[in-house]
Amino acid sequence: MKKVRLVTDGACKGNPGPGGWAAILIYGKHRKELSGAEPDTTNNRMELRAAIEGLRALKEPCEVEIVTDSEYLKKGVTEWLPRWKSRGWTTASRNLVRNAELWRELDELARRHRTRWVWTRGHADHPENRRADELASRAAQELAARAKMATQDER
Repeated sequence: MKKVRLVTDGACKGNPGPGGWAAILIYGKHRKELSGAEPDTTNNRMELRAAIEGLRALKEPCEVEIVTDSEYLKKGVTEWLPRWKSRGWTTASRNLVRNAELWRELDELARRHRTRWVWTRGHADHPENRRADELASRAAQELAARAKMATQDER
C-alpha cells in the first residue's frame, strides 16, 4: 500500500465569506498541490473541503497521513464522527450536526484508505502547512477580488 502524506488547510475572508481550501499530496519525490474556492462559506467548511478533495485525488487505496491545523477537523474525524453516526447525525444535545453532508462525504472517502490524522499548530514551523495556508488564502482572495470586480462592473 502506497504511503501518502496529505497536508490540508482552509481559509475564509470573513466567516462566512469567500473561502479557499488547499491540499498538498506528497508521495516519495512526487508532490501535487490542489486548491479551490467557494463564494459564501465558513472556515470549517473549507477545512473539510480540503481533506475531501485531497482524498478524492487518490486513485487507489493508500496509507494516508493527513496533517491539519484544524482541531475541528481532527477531533471531528477521530472523536465526534462515530458518535454522530450512531445518533443519526445529531450531537449530544440532539442538534443536527453542522456540515453533515461534508462529514458524510469525508467519512466515505476516508474509509477507502488507511488514515492517520495528525494535528499541527497553524502558522508554525511546518513548511507544507504554511504552503497549504498560502494556497487556500490565495484562492479565497482571488475569489473575493473577482466578486468585487463583478459588483463594480454591475454599477
